[in-house]
Amino acid sequence: MNIFVAQLNFKIQSESLKQIFEEYGAVTSAKVINDQVTGRSKGYGFVEMADDDQALHAIEELNGAEVEGKTIVVKKANPRPEGGAGNGGGRRDFRSGGGRPQRRFESRN
Repeated sequence: MNIFVAQLNFKIQSESLKQIFEEYGAVTSAKVINDQVTGRSKGYGFVEMADDDQALHAIEELNGAEVEGKTIVVKKANPRPEGGAGNGGGRRDFRSGGGRPQRRFESRN
């Protein structure tokens, strides 16, 4: 199960995030998301746990817990939109009309 973790202290790195969740079961992966330009943490990340029961227990126990001075938010991650990152991700196509419906004008002759 993929778990979303928000409101992380900016000092927390991926390895620390993994250790927090390992108390509840085997962690497949843990990743704190960093800003591409600054390299600084964005304050959220994702944890993958193979056992759904362990993952649900971790969510229940850690949601609202204080970690490194911040109350974190922990919940089941929503699946990525079809197409994934970089492929529009299900976004509307704004190329025609700047995101607004196109208006049709007809000449009155």
